[in-house]
Amino acid sequence: MQELHDAPLAPLTTFRLGGPATRLLTATTDADVVEAVREADDSGTPLLVIGGGSNLVIGDKGFEGTALRIATKGFVLDGPTLELAAGEVWTDAVARSVEAGLAGLECLAGIPGSAGATPIQNVGAYGQEVSSTITEVVAYDRRTRETVTIPNSECAFAYRHSRFKAEPDRFVVLRVRFGLEEAGGLSAPLKYPETARAMGVEEGERVPAAAARETVLRLRAGKGMVLDPEDHDTWSAGSFFTNPILDPAQFEAFLARVAQHLGPDVTPPAFPAGEGRTKTSAAWLIDRAGFTKGYGSGPARISTKHTLALTNRGAASTEDLLALAREVVAGVHDVFGVTLVNEPVTVGVSL
Repeated sequence: MQELHDAPLAPLTTFRLGGPATRLLTATTDADVVEAVREADDSGTPLLVIGGGSNLVIGDKGFEGTALRIATKGFVLDGPTLELAAGEVWTDAVARSVEAGLAGLECLAGIPGSAGATPIQNVGAYGQEVSSTITEVVAYDRRTRETVTIPNSECAFAYRHSRFKAEPDRFVVLRVRFGLEEAGGLSAPLKYPETARAMGVEEGERVPAAAARETVLRLRAGKGMVLDPEDHDTWSAGSFFTNPILDPAQFEAFLARVAQHLGPDVTPPAFPAGEGRTKTSAAWLIDRAGFTKGYGSGPARISTKHTLALTNRGAASTEDLLALAREVVAGVHDVFGVTLVNEPVTVGVSL
């Protein structure tokens, strides 16, 4: 394992923010990952696990402890079964699955980060979520001190949530296994209206998987959601806030606020979210609360391409970013009575 001391962490995140770690280890095998985790646990050293750094906000003071960067490699196809090492670059793995003629991941193209992070957040976009194709997750259990295989049914997947996110200090993902579909080179049925419109088909239709992937990449790039070192709109964590899910009473109160502030003829986005609950759009709330694309005058601003992305314009600090996030949260709550929740994991800081 590579070992560095007083190591900068900002370059390991898509925000390019955050102070140094006391020690940084880079693990290239599962055995190295387990060894590093056990060592930290045995010595009582705080541990920060880093994959692709695309969902991470690290404080300006950095991390006092051991940061473990997982850089393991492994892409194994056996028919429609795919196994990925946690350190595999996610967008590359999606491309390879499409090239193999398999369906199920094509609409998740362009999402930055590593494969090991996908079950933690139950990564999803454009009508697909990894929970629909993950069959099992291989992880190191820090409580039992053994490597375990957890089937999908025990992962407690929900919208941008999982058992791994609920127990952040227990499991370290090593490998993720997927059951994909052999559909003759076609995609899974398209579930997202924007994707279907862009491809000129109806929702529920299949299209060539490669074409679906390219369409999603184009849509994401138009919103600054595909990493580009030259484009500060991509110096972000993608969607900074999750879409709020409201119970019936909260949704009625929300509708009343919408009518009060925007007029009785305005209908906000609303989607069934199970158990009588309704999901609405965080991007819509942010925009309608007055935080439009490009909002801000400092080094941290809302993306010029998408209101849901907070960005580092090149000289921001983490505190600059958090100040903007707090302003957005307070503004949306003042107008609509809805509290936005950040999607990225925060380290040493909070909203």
